[in-house]
Amino acid sequence: MAPSSAATSTSERLLDAAAELLREGGVDAVSTRAVAAAAGTQPPILYRRFGDKNGLLEAATLHILQGYLTKKRALLKHSEDPVADLARLWDLFVAFGFAQPDCFGWIYGHPRQGDSVATAAAATVSVLQDAVARVAAHGKLRMSVERATALFHSCGVGFVLTQLQVPIADRDPDLSEIACKAALSNIVASTGLRRGRSATSARAAALREALRDGSDVPLTLAEQQLLSEWLNRISDRQHR
Repeated sequence: MAPSSAATSTSERLLDAAAELLREGGVDAVSTRAVAAAAGTQPPILYRRFGDKNGLLEAATLHILQGYLTKKRALLKHSEDPVADLARLWDLFVAFGFAQPDCFGWIYGHPRQGDSVATAAAATVSVLQDAVARVAAHGKLRMSVERATALFHSCGVGFVLTQLQVPIADRDPDLSEIACKAALSNIVASTGLRRGRSATSARAAALREALRDGSDVPLTLAEQQLLSEWLNRISDRQHR
């Protein structure tokens, strides 16, 4: 037991050191020697655990993403307002991007599919989708859960990547809130909405969420899939 715990502790120290160096100095600062020194160990130990620098960067990115994912889940744990949750998730995402700009760029700055980082990033989007689904269940979503999740996530990624090109001293401190409200206004139905396309879309999205688990629904699996397709089509109609 002790050797395994020691190995875990050493790996955690190395990943924490790599994450801190990545935050402070970017990718160039994450050399195997610098990380080993910061973790109080020797480079050969790092090589045995993570291979080369790319392996270390990938492991450090996964470590950072896991920490972000834990915070994201904790934020939603005791919440009662699904729309306010989305604003809080936006703030958490922006704070993550600003605190770890090089890591954020490593994840979202270029297309990546199928690797471990892409899988971990997809897990964070899955948590966002769960939060969006709660908005739909309350009858407040203007479109399907899938489309709303994709739109809100894309707006957040685009905002952070754009702002990372702006010197910190020149950033508009109110812009994040403005961008968040703009994204929310496109996916959340207004409170007093009673009829029209937006109201119909909200009701369709709510029904889709109510039927999602398939329990107590007198339909075959094929019929459920067809109904979901119809409800998504209604939810995703263009609003004029």
